[in-house]
Amino acid sequence: MTAEGQQQDLTPLPEPRDFGSKGRLEGVVAVVTGADSGIGQGTAIEFAREGADVAITFLKDREGAEHTRREVEKLGRRAAVIHLDQRDPASVTKLFEEVQGSLGTPFVLVNNAASSGPRKEVAETTPEEWEDALRADLFGPFYCCREFIRLRRASGGRGKIVNVTSVHEEIPSKGVAAYDAAKGGVRNLTRTLALELAPDRINVNNIAPGMILTPMNQEAKDDPQKYARQVQNIPLKRAGLPWEIGRLAVYLASPDADFVHGATFTIDGGQEQMIGQGA
Repeated sequence: MTAEGQQQDLTPLPEPRDFGSKGRLEGVVAVVTGADSGIGQGTAIEFAREGADVAITFLKDREGAEHTRREVEKLGRRAAVIHLDQRDPASVTKLFEEVQGSLGTPFVLVNNAASSGPRKEVAETTPEEWEDALRADLFGPFYCCREFIRLRRASGGRGKIVNVTSVHEEIPSKGVAAYDAAKGGVRNLTRTLALELAPDRINVNNIAPGMILTPMNQEAKDDPQKYARQVQNIPLKRAGLPWEIGRLAVYLASPDADFVHGATFTIDGGQEQMIGQGA
């Protein structure tokens, strides 16, 4: 037992393993935003494992993006590291121009980059903080989807969009209203795009992760007692890992998911099933 009386989590975290790659993304060019760390990095590496060439974007952490590039290239695939500030539509346009010039026309877009927004209650949040968070977490995916769709239509259609949201699209958390609102907005953006893009055969889906061990959860990664407390709300009693999200993204980006459209895939160890327990 911890000092707080919580049961320690004894569930071992799964190690990445060889899934016997089928080359499900062989020859595909994919853009993975925010691939300098966490879920984006894990997704880029899993895409490369399945045969994709990957455009890796970063906002501040070029060193992390270069690490991702080296991991992609170790798997025999091409990679491009490109700076992106997705709050700025001009930066998004430049991203896709650079991807086309270096890797070719992208077939897959993974909208993963996000900020945690201001960690303040609504009454204390400034309009500037609110706007900046929505520009990063809602406007950014919109800008990226818009450019990607235009390129795919110019290439005859088809393609895959995977939007990474959060369980907070469904489960609110006090002090992060902007993040919650943005993630809920991206979920509905996904659903609307599914209706609009069906004639183009561009599949659009979103992944809603729960607690994943990424820099956004750095405190839990560094503090075993905090980690143990937080996973008590997860039936599987552990956090997820970036590569686990990456494997789901591989499926959604592959031909295996050609009939999967407008769906949300919650990957949270059962956390959402805890809503209402004890009521």
